[in-house]
Amino acid sequence: MERRRLLRFLFLIFTSIFLFFITFQNLPYSPSTSGCDSSGNHPSPWYCTNRFLLKNPTRGLHKPTRHHSSEVPHHPLDPLTLQEFNKVQTIIKSHALFKNSAYALHSVVLEEPTKQTVLTWQKGDPLPTRKASVTARVNGEAHLLTVDISSQEVTRNEVGHLSGYPVMTMEDMTTATWAPLGNADFNRSILARGVKLADLACLPISSGWYGMSELEEKTRLIKIQCYSTEGTANFYMRPIEGLTVLLDLDTKRVVEIVDKGKNIPIPKSANTDYRFSAQNKQPSFINPISIEQPKGPSFTIEDGHLVKWANWEFHLKPDPRAGVIISRAKVRDPGTGKMRNVLYQGFTSELFVPYMDPTDAWYFKTYMDAGEYGFGLQAMPLEPLNDCPRNAYYMDGIFAAGDGTPYVRENMVCVFESYGGDIGWRHSESPITGMEIREVRPKVTLVVRMAASVANYDYIMDWEFQTDGLIRIKVGLSGILMVKGTSYVNMNEVNQEENLYGTLLSENVIGVIHDHYITYRLDMDVDGSDNSFVKVNIKRQETSPGESPRKSYLKAVRNVAKTEKDAQVKLKLYDPSEFHVINPSKTTRVGNPVGYKVVPGGTAASLLDVDDPPQKRGAFTNNQIWITPYNESEYWAGGLFVYQNKGEDTLAVWSERDRAIEKKDIVMWYTLGFHHVPCQEDFPIMPTVSSSFDLKPVNFFESNPILGAPPNEEKDLPICKASASA
Repeated sequence: MERRRLLRFLFLIFTSIFLFFITFQNLPYSPSTSGCDSSGNHPSPWYCTNRFLLKNPTRGLHKPTRHHSSEVPHHPLDPLTLQEFNKVQTIIKSHALFKNSAYALHSVVLEEPTKQTVLTWQKGDPLPTRKASVTARVNGEAHLLTVDISSQEVTRNEVGHLSGYPVMTMEDMTTATWAPLGNADFNRSILARGVKLADLACLPISSGWYGMSELEEKTRLIKIQCYSTEGTANFYMRPIEGLTVLLDLDTKRVVEIVDKGKNIPIPKSANTDYRFSAQNKQPSFINPISIEQPKGPSFTIEDGHLVKWANWEFHLKPDPRAGVIISRAKVRDPGTGKMRNVLYQGFTSELFVPYMDPTDAWYFKTYMDAGEYGFGLQAMPLEPLNDCPRNAYYMDGIFAAGDGTPYVRENMVCVFESYGGDIGWRHSESPITGMEIREVRPKVTLVVRMAASVANYDYIMDWEFQTDGLIRIKVGLSGILMVKGTSYVNMNEVNQEENLYGTLLSENVIGVIHDHYITYRLDMDVDGSDNSFVKVNIKRQETSPGESPRKSYLKAVRNVAKTEKDAQVKLKLYDPSEFHVINPSKTTRVGNPVGYKVVPGGTAASLLDVDDPPQKRGAFTNNQIWITPYNESEYWAGGLFVYQNKGEDTLAVWSERDRAIEKKDIVMWYTLGFHHVPCQEDFPIMPTVSSSFDLKPVNFFESNPILGAPPNEEKDLPICKASASA
């Protein structure tokens, strides 16, 4: 009976794969291409997935409720519309490069107009020519193309000359997880571990670059590791340890199978399921809470992408690689009423996630989630009332499949107002003064949120705008640990000298130590584009004999960075500094240059050897702060082509040129880091841990910009009554 079931399952698998390739035979790199029809719907159940293969990869995706077919762009930075995606697809298909050739489109996004064009454009002006930037692989070779949508012409076609490959397509990831099932040795290995093929879930894991073989130099490779789904939705906790498949990502040929974990049991499924339906129901200790806004939210979103709230306005759009892009952020000056420039553009440029296990089945797990997988491609629909509160506004992302067909990622971004009882400013006068003064102002903020589920890990990415001019950029980590199978069930079995490379979380389960680094590209335009970077070093000053009863005090020493190397910063607790981006040509009424400063929060620095191959590729984490002159080709801290690159096109390499940065259009790069030593509280799913950094005005305003903000009055607030059952 078991044999019959197995044969039937294999027959269905191979029939599906055969039909797959017959249907999409012109796309060996991405055979699954028709992810959605031209209206943005999802007819294909296999299409919208992330780093792993599920039996129903569209699980969790909502049927689109918005119709995008009639949308038109209103702003030079608006993303491509559904109609524009369809036009680009038609132009590409008819171009000589793609006719009778095997190809896949790895990226189709708006080719943004020049910065100067955007800065001078005003509402009501004609839009600059709409163009698409297309990254394609044709017959195994990477091409960078510009498609003029109006003239319907390809106006640029450059061949990629650096090492590495473009972001994987969703079809790359999906088909790679199926491919090992066509290999009899792999199937035998799975069955020998006691796992039914029908209970198999696999992950496509980027292989990095180590310079170990000629194959690595010439072939786009990926590694596949698998798990058992039997008895749990949380298959990540049931690894088939030590079994790794090396796959040619283009041909889907199994290159090598390494099976070194035959004596390691697959962890049991007990207590691994995190779904609410699987829990022993407990009474809630918290009564329901919600922010009510009878008059509706205070923000508006004009033309689909221009956000206006309180004293802020900015352009917002989803992006398949960065996730979310904030552009043209301006704040109103309370003195003049004028909107003033703060940030031309900000986004997540790269994520680097190295695991700290050098063994054969783990050493290569050093993910670059934006450049390898596409951070925005991994964004999942946000859940109303839980991801985002009532009165949130939701924005869809529209992306392109491997053949250029557009599809909709619904509810990818939300915008909402937040109030958690925080205080904007306050002062109460002491009774000894005889003055009865109690002045307090509530703090309400505006949050832009995206959540990316990069296989096991979930990243909650927030941009929070405050009325005092501060921007807080926050990262929350949740989801599920990537764990390692072990024969140990208790720490009393472990030799004291043995390195587990992590923490024993449960019977047969080790949570491996790892880091997370999120690098942001922040094109600061403080009251204009020509800015300077100032290190304000806080130094101890000794007093002279007889000068004061004090022996020492602190003073601020300002140093303007002349070149890039002057501005490379490693944060040091006992050598503190402030880090200002100023406009030296604009001063306050008392003569201080206007500016913003980056205020680090809790963070971590990479401790890997700088010559370790993963760290060479992730060299943008060698410093926490970098300053570079604006360059439209320098967007991605890990390089344009990250997958399997050698690290020769990173932020660290660009900055070695040591270009002039004083009184220039400059870009700040900031890396937020986490060291994660797993603990049992992370099992089976992790409570969210967060960190952040701030962009804070420093002498930007003449005084406190929210001095005139009104306090709350009882009559202004809604009154909510408890339900009868409370």
